[in-house]
Amino acid sequence: MIKYNYKKITTAIFFILIITGVFTAGFYFGNAGNNKVKSTIAYSEDAKNTSLGTSEDNFDFNLYFEVWNSLKTNHVDKNKLKDKDLFYGSLEGLAAATKDPYTNFMSPTLTKEFYDDLSGTFEGIGAEIGMRNEIITVIAPLDGMPAQKAGLRAGDKIYSINGESALGLTVNEAVKKIRGQKGTEVVLTVIRDDKKPLEIKIIRDKIIVASVKTEMRTDGIYVIKVSSFNDDTQKLFDKAVIDILIKKPKGVILDMRNNPGGYLEAAVDLASEWITAGPVVVEQFGENRLQEHNSNGNARLKDFKTVVLINEGSASASEIVAGALRDYKKATLIGEKSFGKGSVQTVEDLSDGSSLKITVAKWLTPGGDFINEKGIEPAIKIDITEDDINKNKDPQLNKAIEFLIKPKK
Repeated sequence: MIKYNYKKITTAIFFILIITGVFTAGFYFGNAGNNKVKSTIAYSEDAKNTSLGTSEDNFDFNLYFEVWNSLKTNHVDKNKLKDKDLFYGSLEGLAAATKDPYTNFMSPTLTKEFYDDLSGTFEGIGAEIGMRNEIITVIAPLDGMPAQKAGLRAGDKIYSINGESALGLTVNEAVKKIRGQKGTEVVLTVIRDDKKPLEIKIIRDKIIVASVKTEMRTDGIYVIKVSSFNDDTQKLFDKAVIDILIKKPKGVILDMRNNPGGYLEAAVDLASEWITAGPVVVEQFGENRLQEHNSNGNARLKDFKTVVLINEGSASASEIVAGALRDYKKATLIGEKSFGKGSVQTVEDLSDGSSLKITVAKWLTPGGDFINEKGIEPAIKIDITEDDINKNKDPQLNKAIEFLIKPKK
């Protein structure tokens, strides 16, 4: 029995560090005395002598069992091969065959970790990674977490993990190597801005992340930092909006730098606090079928002058919000070009506790902009330099404050 979790995910990454039913029709393995797989699944038996696929893409499903049996019989380490690892590995490969980095099969262990991540509690280094140009890349180190404290940055390309090459690894495989128990160390070798390799040692820790943090500054500017769109985002953001309505600041800064995304519904609700009516985002399914996700009409912040901060670590759901507020002219975007992830995934919970994260749609901004792989350009571009980081300066935040405080001409 497959349980479907139709909550839509728009995160740019496979996991926060701290993806089917084809084989469910009676598949079973041989006993200890027989290493061969018995191809007596109902599906396979019915089609035993039949080629599957279209006339342009014919194949015999029994080829799967030929490969399985050959590995179990001939591999140099055949006694170390575990049936479950081979089985789950084949499902990972099935998902990977889509050539979509966001469609992944997840084992039961990885599925639990995935949901732990979305709940905001996990053990690891506190960073998001993804695949960029076939290289494992840091999407965003979380504020105040071990990865950031150790010096890991958005855009860093991971070339080795604990001295072992990361080239050719899937995101899934990289996550397995980087995650670990609190108190243990992981060493990442990264390339930054095409410079020499940099070795970064990180001590893993328990990561508890509230996705929304707020600050009412003495200069009258209210800052809302949204680090991801998780289970707690809507509730925490609602509290922030109520606080703003009481304190009536001169302006609002929505800081979504290094925000990798999360739940689509949370992004729509958040953007709705500025947008009175109309679509916040438009999903495009197969055969160009479109579905609009309209503002809920709250728009409690529509009269507050607003700046949205973005950078290359801002992806997916955060890009949905940034793009919508830009298109409706409800905010000015400041910072650096965003990541550029324009697809939506759903998670299907499978019978054994594993799951399949699958891309079901592309998304466009209300103005029809498809930002995938190109990102969103800010209206005011401000870079953060190496010297800024070393001196703990934030010119992007400073520019946002200046923009909000300066009188209108």
